[in-house]
Amino acid sequence: MALWRAYQRALTIHPWKVQVLTAGSLMGLGDIISQQLVEKRGLQGHQTGRTLTMVSLGCGFVDYPDALVTNYYLWPAVQLANFYLVPLHYRLAVVQCVAVIWNSYLSWKAHRL
Repeated sequence: MALWRAYQRALTIHPWKVQVLTAGSLMGLGDIISQQLVEKRGLQGHQTGRTLTMVSLGCGFVDYPDALVTNYYLWPAVQLANFYLVPLHYRLAVVQCVAVIWNSYLSWKAHRL
């Protein structure tokens, strides 16, 4: 809980910086999940440069056309459910959890052979 409160405090004081770092971190986490759980690369086969690339993309945000279309299928449904069914204080957590899945998908899409 202390970590969550610190995050909320930082978000209030430096909203732009914290959002950029959060997006980059979630993109990096998504790539790690993609490499380790989806592609099953293992620690020896992990491509650190790829993860850093995804962090950079997350901080700067870049969309591929097919990823953009997929985005339009996923996020409106998530946000509708989020705003109508999820209590206010849990909404950010819901979006961040879906974002990890979304970032894993983006990583897979950007790096598949």
